[in-house]
Amino acid sequence: MADPICNASASGNLPRVLFLLQNGALVNGLNKYNRTALQVVKLGNAALVEALLRAGADPNLRDPACGLTVTHDAAREGFIDSVRVLVESGADVNLVDERGNLPLHLAAREGHLEATQLLIGRTENPRAPNGLGLTAGQLARIHKREENAQYIHDYLSSH
Repeated sequence: MADPICNASASGNLPRVLFLLQNGALVNGLNKYNRTALQVVKLGNAALVEALLRAGADPNLRDPACGLTVTHDAAREGFIDSVRVLVESGADVNLVDERGNLPLHLAAREGHLEATQLLIGRTENPRAPNGLGLTAGQLARIHKREENAQYIHDYLSSH
């Protein structure tokens, strides 16, 4: 069981995570909820996200309950430093959750402009609709995230 490393990861305890990794903890091991340390990581701790990725954590594993990847979670919550580390470490920003949302959809919907700016140019089709038929730009407008909606409009108009 990977509960110790997952618990340390969820609480943001980088020294404990590093200690556990150095002593044989499986970076992609599953805890009692079938999630890895990266899936439960304290997303505000980009250094911890980076350490897990360096140790071989798979950023593209999906949450068993809703199909989200850690990139979806970080984008939705606006943890730009973690989104950046994930993207730079090879996280696939083109994976959709069970509702058809890309990380871009979630960042736009929640009004996280920096995450939207980072993701849009790396998303294969930034015009893609989610499972409800809504694009990232439409989600931003519906949720009154005008700055995001305008950025997406301007980006798409120039590409």
